[in-house]
Amino acid sequence: MPSTTYTSSWHDSDTIALGELADKFFAREVTPHREKFEQQHHVDREVWTKAGELGLLCCSIPEEYGGGGGTIAHDLALLEAQTRALDTGFGNMVHSGIVAHYILAYGTEEQRHRWLPKMATGDMIAAVAMTEPGGGSDLKNIKTTALRDGDHYVINGAKTFISNGAMADLVVVVAKTDPTAGAKGISLVVVETADCPGFTRGRILDKVGQPTADTSELSFEDMRVPVSNLLGGEEGRGFGQLMTQLGQERLLIGVTAVATMEVAVAETVAYTKSRNAFGQSIFDFQNTKFVLAECETVTHAARVFIDSCIERHLAGNLDTTTAAMAKWWLTEQQCQVVDRCVQLFGGYGYMREYPIARMYEDARVQKIYGGSNEIMKDLIARAL
Repeated sequence: MPSTTYTSSWHDSDTIALGELADKFFAREVTPHREKFEQQHHVDREVWTKAGELGLLCCSIPEEYGGGGGTIAHDLALLEAQTRALDTGFGNMVHSGIVAHYILAYGTEEQRHRWLPKMATGDMIAAVAMTEPGGGSDLKNIKTTALRDGDHYVINGAKTFISNGAMADLVVVVAKTDPTAGAKGISLVVVETADCPGFTRGRILDKVGQPTADTSELSFEDMRVPVSNLLGGEEGRGFGQLMTQLGQERLLIGVTAVATMEVAVAETVAYTKSRNAFGQSIFDFQNTKFVLAECETVTHAARVFIDSCIERHLAGNLDTTTAAMAKWWLTEQQCQVVDRCVQLFGGYGYMREYPIARMYEDARVQKIYGGSNEIMKDLIARAL
């Protein structure tokens, strides 16, 4: 990478050390097993427990609940290390960055003490079940119901594209506790999947990219869950809870986008300098220099933007509009930068043995999940 005096202000000695520890963890526990994980479409459970032993799970959850006692900056440092390792299979972004914060923000004290310590050790893998076969971003019109019957909710419905779904021990299910109340009838019900009649895992989905990621179908048929598993203990608050937390999810996606761009440019600079054509290195052609100069400029602008968003989030004032801007624009730049880098690799850029090819296939879904980029633009427009 080019010489620059710029450093991310949210990084300190603690997050840098955590990132270095995570680099070693991924190099030892994930990268050597990539082919196996791709074939089975998920990482081994031992990856989770080993991460827990090293303190790499729930880094931003208070120590009283078993977490690392840090801030979201610690989770982001781990996510950057995962991106540097070109891994998309370890679903910690959902586990620690999203589900743990739902429980921390909205759970009762009993719920926090019951679930968060096991998530921090990796003994419980967590997922959130929003998307349904008949609809994605339109959460107000979900069909899954959780109807009260005495001391239980009876849950019926189906979910798809669920990250960590095949492995999950804990699933935050978005459901209608009052099907007649629209968004005000949505609640979050936490399902402990062990010995849970009516809970069925479908197939692990075969995706275009991110082959090591566990992305699954789930179905619920008269599944009974204790009323005590209602997140926060009050019905009808789920939609607001989701909207409040989605900003952080979009920030996590944005960090992945920027870190991927940085790796892509560095890989391409190294490759073009090492490969010759027509008597000179590919890097020495003017077109190559111009393309890489443009990609590096966009990448640096993206880094400054995401760092600004992180600073605001740490200060508690990142608004949903800016989070939506970051999600759509950064993932769009990720896809464009990686695509341009692939072109400079020529035919080798289409070979999966080269990291740039995996970055290319993994990038595309970034513009879809976490709220499609079209939805992001609509949210931004509403604020104009």
